[in-house]
Amino acid sequence: MELTLAIKNGLILTMDEENRVIENGLVGVLDDKIVYVGEEKDFSANEIIDAKEGIILPGLINAHTHVPMSLFKGLAEDIPLKKWLEEYIFPIEKRLNPELVYTGSLLSCAEMIMSGTTTFCDMYFFEDEVAKAAKKAGMRCLLSEGLFDFPSPNYGHIEKGYEYTEWFIEKWREDPLINVAVGPHTPYTCSEAVLKKAKEISEKYRVPIIIHLAETKYEIDQIKQKHGKSPVEYLKEIGLICPRLIAAHCVHLSKKDMQLIKEGDVKVVHNAECNMKLASGISPVPDMIEMGICVAIGTDGSASNNNLDLFQEMDTVAKLHKISKMDPSVMDAVSVVKMATINGAKALGMEDIIGSIEVGKKADIIILDTNTAHMTPLYNPFYGIVYSATGSDVTHSIIDGKVVMKERKLLTVDLDSIIKEAKSWAAQIKKWLS
Repeated sequence: MELTLAIKNGLILTMDEENRVIENGLVGVLDDKIVYVGEEKDFSANEIIDAKEGIILPGLINAHTHVPMSLFKGLAEDIPLKKWLEEYIFPIEKRLNPELVYTGSLLSCAEMIMSGTTTFCDMYFFEDEVAKAAKKAGMRCLLSEGLFDFPSPNYGHIEKGYEYTEWFIEKWREDPLINVAVGPHTPYTCSEAVLKKAKEISEKYRVPIIIHLAETKYEIDQIKQKHGKSPVEYLKEIGLICPRLIAAHCVHLSKKDMQLIKEGDVKVVHNAECNMKLASGISPVPDMIEMGICVAIGTDGSASNNNLDLFQEMDTVAKLHKISKMDPSVMDAVSVVKMATINGAKALGMEDIIGSIEVGKKADIIILDTNTAHMTPLYNPFYGIVYSATGSDVTHSIIDGKVVMKERKLLTVDLDSIIKEAKSWAAQIKKWLS
């Protein structure tokens, strides 16, 4: 059998159930799937990539973000969340249009590919434009149009939001890379009717539900004042605590909340850097992992991070919880890499096709250069990934069997053109705020 792609001469971190590590390994790809994982042997392939003794690992999965917001990063910093939203973000979002969203999404896709992310999960406005950008860049994704009680700059009234969501699901449902979910924004920006309708659409099409949950103390207070319960208890009462729910943030959780999340098989996405920057708090991730809850990693949007580099996020996740617990053994490197790979796949309902390097899975693979000063010596690859590596160490990104970045050069999009267009939009945004 002739392979379409072979990756050789690298240290393979499979991230499979046995967590196999293969030295001097070979990954064989036929079309979009992995057909061989093991030690090097004689083979024939249309294209051969020499990993040059680097690390071959599954593509990283950014399980929660808002990619169009890359055009807002650095716009307003070091101010309270309320002021940041009301004086900067909300005024811009009222002027959102498809062209701005498309450019911001392309910029984010380029950044993610160049820093080793091959799959992302998004919630924002004009999500069909995000889908178009992801498709052009060749990225895998799970997308949701944000649903709110108040009018959207995309669809207007919420009834049109339901129509848009169903149309969006139908449009992309056969695509190999683009997946669609239902996106009720938060328990306090969505009425009970909106939340229940979101669940209804999710069940109709058998797709995930994405929501921001227990992110801030403000949210906790709002829901308790209105419903007499925590946000998690409230969602349980109306039927949203279920295996299809992807809950981002989950910062302010009681033991009862965590037990409900565990019992409902809800998937949690941790956004450490965003929660730190906005002073939202520290999510009890070690406790959730100990309980057996699936916890993945997300960057959130670039406006509140300010990058989409999951290597930096992994480093922060590991260190934040060590100091929070005053225990250096908490959040070990292997667990953190799992959060960015196989746990991310489980959170998005894609564990059967991505998240590990195994025969039969889709070929979403990255190669990490270890022949650098900051990655030398490399006694343990997991330690190197979490505590030393950055996104700029990624040399190759392969998605669905296609090489989308080779030797740091993007092959699917023109980075210079994207940057030029992004700068043009930034000038326009400055005028809107002046």
